[in-house]
Amino acid sequence: MAVLVTGGAGYIGSQMAWRLLDAGERVVVLDTLEGGHAWSVPPAAAFLQGDVADPQALGRALALAGEPVDAVLHFAGSVSVPESVERPEKYYRNNTCATLALVEGCRAAGIANLIFSSTAAVYGEVGGDPVSEDAPTLPTSPYGMSKLMSERMLADIAGAHGLRCGVLRYFNVAGADPLGRTGHSTRGAAHLLKVACEAALGLRDGLTIHGTDYPTRDGTAERDFIHVADLVEAHYLALRKLREGSSGFTLNCGYGRGYTVLETISAVKRLAGCDFPVHTGPRRPGDIASVVADNGRIVARLGWRPTYDDIEVIAGHALAWERKLLQRNEG
Repeated sequence: MAVLVTGGAGYIGSQMAWRLLDAGERVVVLDTLEGGHAWSVPPAAAFLQGDVADPQALGRALALAGEPVDAVLHFAGSVSVPESVERPEKYYRNNTCATLALVEGCRAAGIANLIFSSTAAVYGEVGGDPVSEDAPTLPTSPYGMSKLMSERMLADIAGAHGLRCGVLRYFNVAGADPLGRTGHSTRGAAHLLKVACEAALGLRDGLTIHGTDYPTRDGTAERDFIHVADLVEAHYLALRKLREGSSGFTLNCGYGRGYTVLETISAVKRLAGCDFPVHTGPRRPGDIASVVADNGRIVARLGWRPTYDDIEVIAGHALAWERKLLQRNEG
């Protein structure tokens, strides 16, 4: 059996493709290349440039597998909270409508297993305590709402048609492949750790902290950073669980502790051995003060055990990737 990875030329999707190939899986990648790069796709994976919302592109991608596809790992979509506030229609189209089209294509092709890339943004403002999967879902941005709508749509479809669906709610994904094969390469990305690494390498004129008056230990927003390799391992374990016949699940993907913006910037400065300008600005619409995962359910359900749960390790891998990416762009 083969696995289709949508968005497999992007940050998390490309790391997932490598993990699947490492496990001996046959992998097909479908990606528009709007935010990803063809060179990020592992050479051993079959690749088609196309949109998951296009039934013909999906059909061609499935045919590339050369064998039946029994599972889809769906990473394709738009992921910026600030942009979602400015362009909500893009997020409902790319995240919610495209997911519906993909699921309809999966059903037509007889694919029974789907893992959906969701987000902690579905919870909204949750306070300083770790948030469990049973917490109220009150998104504060169109990004979070577009993912929550997709979750509920998938639950209804799974109940009606027997689709086995695993929903993984990411907290803040960071870092890069420990082997240096792939990392966060999206042009103009606004993710804190990537921006800080770019600033440390002189690729940006410093960075801006958006909000210094949050009710946290230093006034800056707090986030639960999860290493991309640990996140991908969670997906692989989820895939195995679905293939064993699990009816589906919704699980948090985080470490259960957070770092503030200032703490994260300090880690990058220490590792890079340099300083860079840090400016302060107002809060951004849709941002929240703190969000940290209660990860007890994923540990119990999948037997997931983090390997890279350390901000220094996460930042170190991110910085190493940025240096490699800089060499690639200069070459």
